[in-house]
Amino acid sequence: MSSENKSPLMENKNKSPILYFFLFFFIILMLHSIFFRNKIEELSYSEFKKLVAEEHRIEKCIISNTHIKGIFVKEEAAWKEKLEEIKKNPPKESTLKDKKQKEESLFSDFLQLKKGRAQFVVTRVFEDPDLVKLMEKHNLPFHGEMESNWVALLFSWIIPLGLLIVLWLFIMKRMNSYGKDVMSFVKTRAKITAEENTKTTFEDVAGCDEAKEELKEIVEFLKSPSKFEQLGGKIPKGALLVGPPGTGKTLLARAVAGEAAVPFFNISGSEFVEMFVGVGASRVRDLFQQAKAKPPCIVFIDEIDAVGRHRGAGVGGGHDEREQTLNQLLAEMDGFENNKGIIVLAATNRPDILDPALLRPGRFDRRVVIDHPDIKGREEILKIHAKGKPLAAGIELKQIAQRTPGFSGADLANIMNEAALLAARKGKTQIDQQDISEAIERVVAGPQRKSRIISAKEKKITAYHEVGHALVAEIHPSGDPVHKITIIPRGSALGYTLSLPEEDKYTKTKDELMAKICVFLAGRAAEEIGLDIVSTGAQNDFEHVTDIARSIVARYGMTKEMGPMSFEREEGYVFLGRNFERKASFGSNTMDQVDKEVIKIVTECYDKTKSILTENKEALEKISAVILEKETLEGDEFRSLLKEIYPERFAGLVCGKHTE
Repeated sequence: MSSENKSPLMENKNKSPILYFFLFFFIILMLHSIFFRNKIEELSYSEFKKLVAEEHRIEKCIISNTHIKGIFVKEEAAWKEKLEEIKKNPPKESTLKDKKQKEESLFSDFLQLKKGRAQFVVTRVFEDPDLVKLMEKHNLPFHGEMESNWVALLFSWIIPLGLLIVLWLFIMKRMNSYGKDVMSFVKTRAKITAEENTKTTFEDVAGCDEAKEELKEIVEFLKSPSKFEQLGGKIPKGALLVGPPGTGKTLLARAVAGEAAVPFFNISGSEFVEMFVGVGASRVRDLFQQAKAKPPCIVFIDEIDAVGRHRGAGVGGGHDEREQTLNQLLAEMDGFENNKGIIVLAATNRPDILDPALLRPGRFDRRVVIDHPDIKGREEILKIHAKGKPLAAGIELKQIAQRTPGFSGADLANIMNEAALLAARKGKTQIDQQDISEAIERVVAGPQRKSRIISAKEKKITAYHEVGHALVAEIHPSGDPVHKITIIPRGSALGYTLSLPEEDKYTKTKDELMAKICVFLAGRAAEEIGLDIVSTGAQNDFEHVTDIARSIVARYGMTKEMGPMSFEREEGYVFLGRNFERKASFGSNTMDQVDKEVIKIVTECYDKTKSILTENKEALEKISAVILEKETLEGDEFRSLLKEIYPERFAGLVCGKHTE
């Protein structure tokens, strides 16, 4: 059992010594308050003899071999009151029974003194033989007592020794418990979810229908294994969920456990690896031992790339902690022992760095790819996250799905949550279209920064820059339709233009890539044409332009001059000891030619962009003036302005397309 899974009983057990200590301390205080709350006055021997001479001044007196102690009437008023009471009611001769009762009440009298009384103690003088006669003469009741040293012995030796023994036992017990805690770090830290507590099902997962179909077979085997075994079939021992971040890999694994109604062991790959060699391997063994005790069950390892990276990639050899952990994981998944009823699910967004032995059949037999959802999947995901949220009339989730191509399930969940927060912040009872649009923009570009003070000159440059992007995106035959233009700062940008494709695209043509380059260059070109200046606002645009142009030449083989060859690889996941970059197998002249082709493509696109903007300079200036006043233009408003400025040219313009 890991430290996170300790029961409340075990925690109370560890706290019990402290509770006992406080209880013991409280009892000592109570005893002290009972026995020592009355102040004892120390009298001189002469003062004591004067009190003896005063009739009925001393009420109790005990004589020991060293001291005389007792109770006397301290206050004069109380003494006079007592004398008057004795005159009215003289004391009778005490019987044997009365004497016995008085002796029994002696101790209680010391505990609870009457009004005006006090305790006294006197050091005895042994050279006074007439003391007893004096006390008898004045009818002073007294008792003899052999004084014992057991109290002094108790407080000076026994109690300190007992406290030392208790302290020693307490320390030894804590040391034993610390020893157990020290060894507990080799235990697995997997979070175990019982079958009745796994509420997630496939109905809670959308946008990955093919992945669900792949995993339904695992669920069916967990429910009825005999169906497969009678035909000699064996269920895959493991399934690797591969996909970009936020696409629902962990959610899908939990849904498998919920559908199958089996225990679910959830752990992250990073929780296996520690600085001590052998700890990770021990945790792997402990994890599978616990899983073997609860078959059938599912073991889910999230971010398995933290422990499953390619062996030999680190600095150390086989003694490396991470490699030992991976070796133990490989042995547990497909070793000599039969782990029947244990299905291992793992998730990663970096499958290319995993060790080949981990991916072979018999360990992770299946690779389930979970990609970004298409438009139908995004709509289904939005329906799930819209549950429990009051949406205003007229909101169509399909339209929101069309506006969010490339968004993951986590992004869509964030959009709906942000929309709800925005509506609540404004005091609304329903989420309207404006809230959802604002939420999309917050996810894409960040929150608005209305507090940023921008000069009129910078604002004008930003307006021309963004309108230039929008004009080229709308007019270029292969451009994407414009959805929004704004010069309100968001995140680190002073403004932005949102143009999205009308449908999901999984491949791109050369014309579409060239159109993207033109759109990115349009901001700088608009500044030159409209204001005859250049600014630093196009820095990020140029980075995108250079990357796309180089990909056209060196990766996609789309130019006649360089031919259908790949001179560069996509940037991979680089980690210590393994190089993903391709070795330089081309001469310097070839790479120089690649650079020339990149420059040629960017130059041609820039000339074409300037040509489009020069031809539509009137629209550039008028729409820039409008956006300076309104700060934001929706896509339909932008297209309406184009039709007003050039009614003949853009008469059939509908969402970026010319109708016949």
